[in-house]
Amino acid sequence: MIFKREAKAIFVALLLSVGFIAPVAAESQVALPTITVYKSATCGCCTEWVDHLRHEGFTVVAEDREDLDLFKASVGVPRDLQSCHTALIDGYVIEGHVPANDIKRLLIEMPAVTGLTAPGMPMRSPGMQESGLPPKGYDVLSFNKNSGKWMIFSRY
Repeated sequence: MIFKREAKAIFVALLLSVGFIAPVAAESQVALPTITVYKSATCGCCTEWVDHLRHEGFTVVAEDREDLDLFKASVGVPRDLQSCHTALIDGYVIEGHVPANDIKRLLIEMPAVTGLTAPGMPMRSPGMQESGLPPKGYDVLSFNKNSGKWMIFSRY
C-alpha cells in the first residue's frame, strides 16, 4: 500500500513539475478513492458531512454503527482526538468534520501518519454549518496512533 501511495505522489509531482497539469487540476486528474464513513444512524451532522464529501467529488459509502467507540479505538483514534464519525480512505483514518480539501491534500502528500482529525464538533466546519460556507475557527490535526503525537495540518 505504501508503494501505491508513493507511486501516485511521484506521478502527480512529475505531472505538476513538467507543466502537463495545473496545480488546481491535479486533484481532478487523479481519481479519488472511495471513502467509507462510519457513523450513528441518528447523527444529522454526520449525514451533512457525507453530503459535503460527495459534493467535493468523493464516492462515499456510509455505514451506520452502534459500536463507534470500539471502532475508533480499533483504528487508532486517541480518545482526546475523537469526534462523532470516523472514515477510512486509502489506508488513512479521517476523524470528524475534516474538510474535503484537507483529505485531498492528504492523499496527494501521503505523509506517514495514521490520519487527520477535527476533534470535537467544530461549529464552523463542513457538516456543522450552512453548506458552502468556508471552514473557520478550528484546526485540523494529523495524528499517529503509534506515538500518540499530533501536529497541525490546517488552520482555519
